Amino acid sequence: MKQRLAPLTLKGTIRLHVAAELSSPVEHALRILNRDLETVLGAKPETVADSDTAELVVRLAEERDNGPHRPEAFCYRFVRTGDKVQMNIAGIDELGIVYGILEFSRKYLGIQPFWFWMDQSIKRLSEIIIPCESYDSPEAKVRYRGWFVNDEVCLIGWKEPYPPTREVWEPVFEALLRCGGNMVIPGTDLPRHGIHYKLAAEMGLWVSHHHAEPLGSEMFLRAFPGRQASYQQEPELFERLWQEAIEEQKDMKVLWVLSFRGQGDAPFWMNDPSFDTSEKRGAMISKAIKRQYDMISKAVENPVCCVALYGEISELYKGGYIELPEGVIKIWADNGYGKMVSRRHNNANYRINALPASDEAGKHGVYYHVTFHDLQASNHLTLYPGPAGFLKQEIENAFAAGAHEYLLVNSGNIRPHVYSLDIMRELWLAGEINARQHLDQFVSSYYSSHHDELAELYRSYSEAAIPYGPNEDDLAGDEYYHHPARQIIGHWLQGKAAEPDKRLIWAAGDVPFLEQVKAFEERLAPGIRQWSSWLKRCNALLAKLDADDRRRAIDQLRFHGELHLSGSEGFYWLCRAYREFAEQRYAQAFVFASESMWSYRRGLTVLRESEHGKWERFYEADWLTNLLSTVQNVDTLRRFIRMHGDSPDFFLWYKEYLMPETEKYIYLENTHRNPLSDDELAQRLKLFFANNSE
Repeated sequence: MKQRLAPLTLKGTIRLHVAAELSSPVEHALRILNRDLETVLGAKPETVADSDTAELVVRLAEERDNGPHRPEAFCYRFVRTGDKVQMNIAGIDELGIVYGILEFSRKYLGIQPFWFWMDQSIKRLSEIIIPCESYDSPEAKVRYRGWFVNDEVCLIGWKEPYPPTREVWEPVFEALLRCGGNMVIPGTDLPRHGIHYKLAAEMGLWVSHHHAEPLGSEMFLRAFPGRQASYQQEPELFERLWQEAIEEQKDMKVLWVLSFRGQGDAPFWMNDPSFDTSEKRGAMISKAIKRQYDMISKAVENPVCCVALYGEISELYKGGYIELPEGVIKIWADNGYGKMVSRRHNNANYRINALPASDEAGKHGVYYHVTFHDLQASNHLTLYPGPAGFLKQEIENAFAAGAHEYLLVNSGNIRPHVYSLDIMRELWLAGEINARQHLDQFVSSYYSSHHDELAELYRSYSEAAIPYGPNEDDLAGDEYYHHPARQIIGHWLQGKAAEPDKRLIWAAGDVPFLEQVKAFEERLAPGIRQWSSWLKRCNALLAKLDADDRRRAIDQLRFHGELHLSGSEGFYWLCRAYREFAEQRYAQAFVFASESMWSYRRGLTVLRESEHGKWERFYEADWLTNLLSTVQNVDTLRRFIRMHGDSPDFFLWYKEYLMPETEKYIYLENTHRNPLSDDELAQRLKLFFANNSE
């Protein structure tokens, strides 16, 4: 009988031997391992040339390991060398070695996948005891799995240099690798000289492309300004860009995106209106995709190619108007709100099923949003508003339909979306998830105490979300409080209130403008109660947590609730202001508009308070939800309202409502005409109306 080895004890300076080739991905992983060991054990590891003297050996897997042989696999093996035990981290290939190292860091050092983004408190240990039990990595459910770092403006604004440097991108790619991810689209339309693609490849990731940039090529009008962006008229110029992209990336691990959209991520016929039928449009897309496929196949042996069935391409493919080359992975997309149906276009929301039919041949995958930007109701700065069970349902259903070759998750800015991204990590690795068990594990991994109460807050977050429509995915994210609100202000101040705002039909119906405003108000009122209740429980728990956990819970829980509550209150008071204005009660409208601005300004304060320590400036580039713009819009609005009744001297409301009766008839203007500021006037009028209400 084989003698059982005693546990391996690691303490002090660990001796590390690297027998594998020091490729760039392995070097990155070793730097992470050295940093993690030093962080936990307090001493920098020593790299030794003699494997017999090492406690840890990193190497390629061998036949004698009898481990898994699929790509990216790894195993742990333990051997006795002289009088001590040695641990071998053996990968089948370079990504296998990377995953083996990172799993060692999680399993034995306690460093979690999102340690950086969650500000994990990493414990210093005097020693680590590792049972000498062989381990084989399980096979991931999804072959190609990763993030589209899309709508990533906070990453852009976080540090001063543009485009973002290694300092910004390394924590993103490290977290993705720690999640078992192996591919990335690193950003949207960033300058081509940026480090993002090069660094992703350096760290071992497959790189892919935005569907508006086929093969990763430059936008046509950026390369050829002033020319007609028509493949029919300028095929040589389009193909020149495609060929340049192929030459630039042909030696990298690339998931080649075949696509043909217009400039600025719009249907190509917006630039080429002669394509006025589905037949013409589908034929042109098919032709372009076939040409791209042929060009890649000529330059790259066995290329991995995919087509994003997104927007109009999905509709044309479903209609039978597009032909795709054999073997191409077909990527199906959710609607931006997590439901595997076609996305809403302005006011049109057909919700056509976006999964392969049961008899659909070939390989399929999914492009999925846990964060989105659409100028309507999406979550960009806040956590996905739906329950974990909904994410489970949609992804597991997609896998059951055969769409499990590829899973690309829109990860946005990472930091606000950690919990949702961790759910997707579990799904792409295991293929299924027990949402309750996962949440318990997630909370216990990042917080030191009060796990049950923290889990309840994560779980009940979705229960506080405002439903704005009849579907289960019609839940308001942070953009709901800002884009429609600014549209209402614009419609109002442009003097268009006699007609509906067509941009708001999706949420409020094709009804008179006043009724549209009331429709928002009626949804916001219960939302305020729900978010107030949730935040009350959140604040009560914060008082019980230690300093580290409290800071973490503020950033990962209260931050989101505060943005929802301040947003819903700000939008509610805006709606109330319009109702008062429509009744020509201008002073009351001014007070309500001020209430709106104060609420929105509170959300902006929450944003700034979250920029502590290494997160300084993190939300500097909040250009999408854009809380600052909303505050400025509402400030403009209340100035406009004050001109109705308090102009031109801006003393009339003070005289009418606030001046003592005895003074109204005897004051001298040369000593009493200093107008109050908007804030002071609004505060005093608010108190007056409260004290004199019926």
